[in-house]
Amino acid sequence: MNVAAPGASVPRRSVARMAALLGWLALAFAALSPAMAQGQSSVVLNLRGDETPETIRKMVDALSAPGRQIEIRVGGAAPTEAPVAAAKSDAPKPSMADEEGFQAQINALIDQFVEGLDHGGSAIPSIIQLPSDWGQVWQRNLNGRSGPSAGWRTFGILCLALAIAFAFRLAGERWFARRRQPKGPEFTPRLIAAGWALLQDFLTILVALIAVRVARNAWLPESDLAMFALTTGANGAVIGALYIAIGRFLFAPGMPERRVMPLPRAERHYRALVIYAVATPLAVTSILLAHRVGSGPLPATGLIVLSSTALTLFKLWFFKDVRRDLATLILAGSADPGPLRRLIAAGAAWFYMGVMVILWMVTCAAAMMRNGGRWAEAAALTEIAVIVVPILVVGVSSLLNCHAARREAVEGATPLTLAGGAALRAAAVGVIWAAGFFVLARIWAGLLLGVTSSQFALVMRQTAGVAVFAFVGWVALVFLHAFFEGYTPKRAAIGPGDEDAVHEASVPTRLATVLPVLRGVVLGAVLGLTILIVLSRLGVDIGPLLAGFGILGLAISFGSQALVRDIVSGVFFMLEDAFRVGEYVDTGRLKGTVEKISLRSMQLRHQSGQIHTVPFGQVQSLTNASRDWATIKFNVRLDHSADIEQARKAIKKTGIALLEDPEYGPHFIAPLKMQGVADITDSAIVIRLKFTAKPNQASMVQRESLKRVYRALNDAHVPFASNAVTVRGGEGSSQSQAAAAISTIPPPTSLAPAAG
Repeated sequence: MNVAAPGASVPRRSVARMAALLGWLALAFAALSPAMAQGQSSVVLNLRGDETPETIRKMVDALSAPGRQIEIRVGGAAPTEAPVAAAKSDAPKPSMADEEGFQAQINALIDQFVEGLDHGGSAIPSIIQLPSDWGQVWQRNLNGRSGPSAGWRTFGILCLALAIAFAFRLAGERWFARRRQPKGPEFTPRLIAAGWALLQDFLTILVALIAVRVARNAWLPESDLAMFALTTGANGAVIGALYIAIGRFLFAPGMPERRVMPLPRAERHYRALVIYAVATPLAVTSILLAHRVGSGPLPATGLIVLSSTALTLFKLWFFKDVRRDLATLILAGSADPGPLRRLIAAGAAWFYMGVMVILWMVTCAAAMMRNGGRWAEAAALTEIAVIVVPILVVGVSSLLNCHAARREAVEGATPLTLAGGAALRAAAVGVIWAAGFFVLARIWAGLLLGVTSSQFALVMRQTAGVAVFAFVGWVALVFLHAFFEGYTPKRAAIGPGDEDAVHEASVPTRLATVLPVLRGVVLGAVLGLTILIVLSRLGVDIGPLLAGFGILGLAISFGSQALVRDIVSGVFFMLEDAFRVGEYVDTGRLKGTVEKISLRSMQLRHQSGQIHTVPFGQVQSLTNASRDWATIKFNVRLDHSADIEQARKAIKKTGIALLEDPEYGPHFIAPLKMQGVADITDSAIVIRLKFTAKPNQASMVQRESLKRVYRALNDAHVPFASNAVTVRGGEGSSQSQAAAAISTIPPPTSLAPAAG
């Protein structure tokens, strides 16, 4: 038979709080609600089942006190709701589980909140009785009747514990100092360094707590108020120290290079945490001591209402003050935050403020409930869950992102590894969120809906299949989306006149061109299949849905022949690898660079900037000017007196110089050369030049070739053809010679002014 008395349960609750302090923002209810539950004086009797009625009656009489409730559990069975309350004028209210309907329970909770707030407010004046009650109980201390008094012994124990903790920290400071320095700016080195600092703080707190316990057993062996006050005060100090240690771990005051949570104004928020870390243990310790020394439950009740209200107001101020920094931290989790993330960032602080107010109302109402201790504990666990779960999500995501970045830097990144990392992060984050949801559902299902443990387990088993399929489908969608994104070519913004800036690397592979089209089809198929499986697991008959979708698809296919023609033509174009994103094509009517390919059309960017959307069904023929190689031929007109051989040598030297040029040489496939004389006209000898280059650079190479050929021919004194007209006559009349002379005179506008 185990009797869980209030005083004996303090260490266990303290240990439970230590494990729950992963989130420093888990504020007042985490520490205050257990004290409120003790203010209820709820005692659990675990019976084997073979005790006599007389034994049970004596135990109940011994544990009974005004306002104290006794819960009896027989043979490890579920709690027997047979509370035995001591005689008192204000009998406990009936359990809300007895009310019919969820709305009735909410209304009852609101009524009990009002009653609890009124009752707590009326109990506040009774706090002034505590000093006299303390003095009376302190005089009955068993410790210190001989030798130093109990007060001096308590003071000596605290001084000894602080001295031992200080000596321990000083002895290990040099060893920990080297490990507290991060080895890099990434998240993982910062986390490791902050972890060493947290370990040092934890060990210091543990050493101080052990020193207090050992000295207490030696100097305060009797179970009296002095021993209880020392134990309660030490536990409260440990809780406050753990809050501060968690704050140092997350914010690293004075060491921004070691900061795990890059929250703006981190120093300010750390100071607010220190204030809370001092105020909360002080309030909890005061409530426990008031419950121990008070002549009745009113002083402790007054302290509970007063401290919980003050701490709730502090939390509301804190979340209002941190709202912009919290929004910045949430938005920083994504390079391109979407509307949902922006909405969460804008409402996160207000959500936490609303949760704190609701939980404060629940704790106030718990004072008027038969099972108020369970409601107070549920409020505490809820506050821990809603704050710790997001912190864990951010921490795990940052850790996995840092690991993926380091692996990418060392081994390189492929679409498959990127998709695997994204799926792993999604799975880890999903597991954390699912665990938080399970905890909250388990806490409130029994209180609000009256669901027993066996009923909750049955419901969880029924919904587990749905949750697993939905979770697997979500992870698969994340994996496929990241995989397709890894292969999808990035759209390069090319401004007017920058067509020469296109490089070969901008033209993706055939697979990368087809994947954007397949992405929509595959993601849609996976999403639709997941929805159908989830609906099937929920008991929905999906047969009519499948038949309806088939009929709808058939009707669309008959009514949209052009759409079907576009899709089929596009499929064959892609199978034949007729074009890719980034290539320049001519459809006969429109031409441009392919920027986007969908299931039924493609988008062409013209050199002037216009975007043409061309359905595949309207493309009768297509010319691709960006595939493999391009041979460019152009003419140069020379004068009849030009030396053709000299021109050939000059052009050959120019082609060799272009091949050796580091900027233009890599773009050549065949060098620049002169093919020969293409034509002889009345005014010029036309020679033809050609070269073969990569198609995306052909225009640029042609312009550079023309510039260098012109300079080389001039240097070689090879004359170019002129448009001037030369008239040659024999010994004709003077009139014909004059006419010829007149015909060669330039227009008057080109004459010099001195001609007159």
